[in-house]
Amino acid sequence: MKYEWRKHEKNLYSTVKKTLLVTVPKQNFIMIDGEGDPNQADFSERVGVLFSLAYAIKMNYKKLWADPKNLYDDFTVFPLEGLWDSKNSQDTSDKASYIYTIMIQQPEFITSGMFEKALSMTKKKKPHSLLDEIYFNSIEEGKCVQKLHVGPFENEPATFEKMQLFIEDQKYCRNGHKHREIYLNDARKTPSEKRKTILRFPLA
Repeated sequence: MKYEWRKHEKNLYSTVKKTLLVTVPKQNFIMIDGEGDPNQADFSERVGVLFSLAYAIKMNYKKLWADPKNLYDDFTVFPLEGLWDSKNSQDTSDKASYIYTIMIQQPEFITSGMFEKALSMTKKKKPHSLLDEIYFNSIEEGKCVQKLHVGPFENEPATFEKMQLFIEDQKYCRNGHKHREIYLNDARKTPSEKRKTILRFPLA
């Protein structure tokens, strides 16, 4: 059976338009850090290398590592996600000051050992210096607020404002200033007005 994140994790990848409160459990990711404007080539290089490894993990699991005792013998690669912060707290539109971690979630049956094996194989088949910067890690965000943003990334502040008003009405406070973005479309192939991005930040 194939693990489909769209079916099994509907609440965390919801495309309903209303603002939602969600509890995000511990999740495993392959990750790579970066700084600067995401419109520059370095960001695209990091995305490409991350996906290259994600598909290597998927194919090796399907062909070599799937355990007959496991319900799933294949899985759909998860979408790209990003954790975003900035060195410039006075101007969040200053893209050159961005600090980010981009990542792709892995099903719970993918282990750090499998990651290491796939990384070693990928370095031999498709060598790239950025592969040395990818790591396997877990995140547990707990209670969060999230909302689907449809449209250009530049228009996200309006969606964040609605999220902030929602949590104030619900008597919650934001925990820190970092936020998470989940990209449901390939930005390179999708017109900006049709891009779907889930925005999320943790609550105190």
